[in-house]
Amino acid sequence: MKTPARLIPLIKDGLIDEVLRPLMNGKEAAVYVVRCGDEIRCAKVYKDMDKRSFKKASLYREGRKSGNSRRARAMEKGSKFGREQAEEAWQNAEVDALYRLATAKVRVPQPYGCFDGVLLMDLVTLPDGQVAPRLNDVSLEPSEARRDHAILMESIKRMLSIGLIHGDLSEFNVLVDEQGPVIIDLPQAVDAAANNNAFFMLNRDINNITQYYAQYAPELLQTQYAPEMWSLYKEGNLTADTPLTGKFLEPDTEADVDSVMAEIQAVLNEERDRVARANAEDFESYS
Repeated sequence: MKTPARLIPLIKDGLIDEVLRPLMNGKEAAVYVVRCGDEIRCAKVYKDMDKRSFKKASLYREGRKSGNSRRARAMEKGSKFGREQAEEAWQNAEVDALYRLATAKVRVPQPYGCFDGVLLMDLVTLPDGQVAPRLNDVSLEPSEARRDHAILMESIKRMLSIGLIHGDLSEFNVLVDEQGPVIIDLPQAVDAAANNNAFFMLNRDINNITQYYAQYAPELLQTQYAPEMWSLYKEGNLTADTPLTGKFLEPDTEADVDSVMAEIQAVLNEERDRVARANAEDFESYS
């Protein structure tokens, strides 16, 4: 096959020895099967911003920090340099997330770096060497659905325990190999502490996965992992080893009206004192 232009520099630099075939062409990137020495890997070539169809990217970027103040200002202004920096940050977010999640023992492809908009990583395969199918293309027995759903809930919990949310998780970006599900596609990974949409995205991720597996094991629809995880996370009690139950009870304690009124009165008193101090300072300045 003709070598894609974006992969030629990686071949010249010795990072890739041969492009074997295209694997898929998605909304944000094209993926190719490549040979790197004796290893068969995949190269994810990110599409240019104007050709990419990923919607509402700004929702996912909210809260991401840039260590360079000039870069951050340019990204906010939307200048040409800023757009280039935003694009680079979008691409690097995936490789950073993959490294962090691999360390947290979440099943993701092993990354090997991002080079000029091309992410090199492991190719997830079956024992016979065939590319692992997407979850959407797999039929499951009820027991397999329950097992794999539990694995993914564990993975999502581990992600959240280090402050990350996938943000676009569904049956279309989970691969299934001999050992179970593998999470892919993470350029939109969300900072759980800094993004105002964090719980919405966590809840959507979990609902997407649960509804898919519930085709085979309907009782999974009764689980409540999203509010359980989020409550533990907000309280600072969520770790990689925190056991989950899939159950969650909304707090039913009545509001402490006396405490609320006391807080309001304290604010009023503070404001009254502030005004009195300001008036006194004005009087002194004129006396």
